[in-house]
Amino acid sequence: MADCIFCQIVNKEIKADIVYQNDNFIAFTDINPQAPVHILIIPKKHYAVAEMPADLLAAVVPIAQLLATEKGVDNSGYRLLVNSGPDAGQEVEHVHWHFLAGKKLGPIA
Repeated sequence: MADCIFCQIVNKEIKADIVYQNDNFIAFTDINPQAPVHILIIPKKHYAVAEMPADLLAAVVPIAQLLATEKGVDNSGYRLLVNSGPDAGQEVEHVHWHFLAGKKLGPIA
């Protein structure tokens, strides 16, 4: 997906503050943070939410737990959020998880 901003980040065509990566995922700080710690976790391959293979879906939580420890929020907590579709607020069609932490987060409206 040449026009996908997240694919461009994966392909290093656009710079990002990468905080984690492995063979299947990359995580980087959000440029419009909604919390003191706001990291996006994305698969390196372009998927829509409904297309994600189950083994990759299962791999996201351990990445979030690792990030929580690295960012020092493993005891205070974090929110892991995925949006699917425009009504949910999804702006980039490449599936991604928002890792939010670093303050008391309010209820989801």
